[in-house]
Amino acid sequence: MSERFDFTGDELAPAYRAAVDAIEAGELVVLPTDTVYGIAADAFKADAVQRLLDAKGRGRDMPPPVLISVVESLDALATDVPEAGRKLCQEFWPGPLTVICHAQTSLMWDLGETQGTVALRVPDHENTRELLSRTGPLAVSSANKSGRPAALDVYDAEEQLEDTVAVYLDGGAVTGGEPSTIVDLTGDTPHVVRLGALSLDRLRAVVPEVTSDDDEKPDEKPADDEKPADDEKPAEDDEPTKAPVEASNSEEKDDEKPTEPDVRPAD
Repeated sequence: MSERFDFTGDELAPAYRAAVDAIEAGELVVLPTDTVYGIAADAFKADAVQRLLDAKGRGRDMPPPVLISVVESLDALATDVPEAGRKLCQEFWPGPLTVICHAQTSLMWDLGETQGTVALRVPDHENTRELLSRTGPLAVSSANKSGRPAALDVYDAEEQLEDTVAVYLDGGAVTGGEPSTIVDLTGDTPHVVRLGALSLDRLRAVVPEVTSDDDEKPDEKPADDEKPADDEKPAEDDEPTKAPVEASNSEEKDDEKPTEPDVRPAD
């Protein structure tokens, strides 16, 4: 049987206590963030993470991101973080930025098929960060069934997830509504794999070398005097081959993609 607690105001003790107890027991908790509502599990309990994936109706190929309470926890969970990535985290955390990093190999967790990466974020929600400081890192994906819109209030989350969640924390309607922007830090330069609440312009104001799949490609058309003969031109209904899009962070817009230079689900 699920319980719902008020997660606003000054009387937060019962909510924190119930949420911490549920997380420690390997159960699921729905909580507000600065973007959308999230469904959370202990990142270090494989059965709890699987319970989260099952509740959403998603497979291990779409591992959830991990929320942390402070930017200083970055190096405890990630390795080989480039200086450009650190600048982005320092500037936009807490906030709607998720970064995909190489995971510390010593971590005893199983988030799914991550290919050795982890997606991290510090949410801009004071009460949720306080909860994270009490529970430690939480695997968190958007609080919705896969394929449906992310919940913007606790009642929508309850309607979708029902008794699969032990504790619902009611922080009122979220004011963000857009998922976080996801940046892959595992390559030579930071690369945007999903644009969300943070625009490309804002990212580049801090790190100009950030790349995106939407960047204009150099003109590869032949010069006028090198145009192919008519019999060499493609038929009008031919389409140029498109570069494959990396899969990832799940979020059909509703989930934020985490561990992959793919794209994960939204939180």
